[in-house]
Amino acid sequence: MLINADLHLHSKYSMACSQKMELPVMAREAAKKGINLVATGDCIHPRWLCEIKEYAQDDETVAIDDTSFILTTEIEDKNRVHHLLLVPSISKAEELAQKVAGYGDLAVDGRPTLKLDGGQIAEIATDVGALIGPCHAFTPWTAMYAYHDSLESCYGDMTDNIAFLELGLSADSDYADRIEELQDLTFLSNSDAHSPWSNKLAREFNRLEVPEVSFEGVEKAILRKEGYGCVLNVGFFPQEGKYNESACIRCYRHYPMEEAMNLDWNCRVCGGQIKKGVADRVNELANYDTPKHPSHRPDYLHLIPLAEIIMMALGHASINTKGVSSAWNALVERFASETAVLLEADIPQLDFVDPRIVRSIEAFRNEDVILHPGGGGKYGWIELPENLKANTKSSSHKADPDDPTPEAKNQKSLFDF
Repeated sequence: MLINADLHLHSKYSMACSQKMELPVMAREAAKKGINLVATGDCIHPRWLCEIKEYAQDDETVAIDDTSFILTTEIEDKNRVHHLLLVPSISKAEELAQKVAGYGDLAVDGRPTLKLDGGQIAEIATDVGALIGPCHAFTPWTAMYAYHDSLESCYGDMTDNIAFLELGLSADSDYADRIEELQDLTFLSNSDAHSPWSNKLAREFNRLEVPEVSFEGVEKAILRKEGYGCVLNVGFFPQEGKYNESACIRCYRHYPMEEAMNLDWNCRVCGGQIKKGVADRVNELANYDTPKHPSHRPDYLHLIPLAEIIMMALGHASINTKGVSSAWNALVERFASETAVLLEADIPQLDFVDPRIVRSIEAFRNEDVILHPGGGGKYGWIELPENLKANTKSSSHKADPDDPTPEAKNQKSLFDF
């Protein structure tokens, strides 16, 4: 059974998150996207866990209509590293909460900070039967490789219990598979969404081959048991990420690694801090000059949300315009979900919408776009080729938690799918 899964997002109880991050809204919006399985997020937050229980069919099953949920939580350790935990059941979430309650206040934030290191968190996760791995592993602020040079440095004796690595918005399989110690891990591409709208929820997702839609099914896929596994990662071009290249966090001027080092990581223009980018950090950690993809590694498909493609095609300044919404709704109604439009619909079948939209979708399928890398905390942006331009550029990956409208092992283009 093939399912699309977004295994990392947050609830309304996490800081800087939309109050619309409630299970019924998440379920409805996930269905529009074509996502079968969605993370609950924040499952050890006491008030959120009570809300999760309201929609539980039993201890292990949480579902609304055709959307299933898997219990998850993100935890920040005492070294500022973030970890993603996939939890088997409600009772195990309660057990996990009980075990970590003495190390931090779980009610303050859905993404709690605990006075534990990565190894201690991994040990507790293993005790309750949860799967654990580093979140957005390359991000320069709250990620494993921001503070550690290896898995073992972060997790110590529990390193063998790490089940996966989350790539994050500024990295893809080509980046991560230059690092030898990651060869055996499953890579996950998740949204880390703070709002439920279509330009945030499942902006990155995974296609999994599972025996059933359950924690056990996901576990078999992530651990690659009995022939199951992750068969496709879908996500941004790494250049779109806020920290892809090394850049000043004040004026966003980009710097080559050597120049940044010579400047002692201080911007020569405004004096602000230059933050090391993911691309440069990968170069530091890399064992291979080019990616070395293991046989189990699925293809990585570069994609952006449909609403943003439509916005670019029409030359609109926002995904909130009537023109963008009308086209998005027409396409999703015809093909049942956003992923079906982007991955499965034949180009001639799209001819009932503006031809500029059709040509732009085709351009993304062929990865015929121009990339302008992000850095220093500012998202990168995508430009259409000259023949498709409508005086546009995509810069809509801005934090907007209450936005009410949708917006090979070598890298593959959409055309290959």
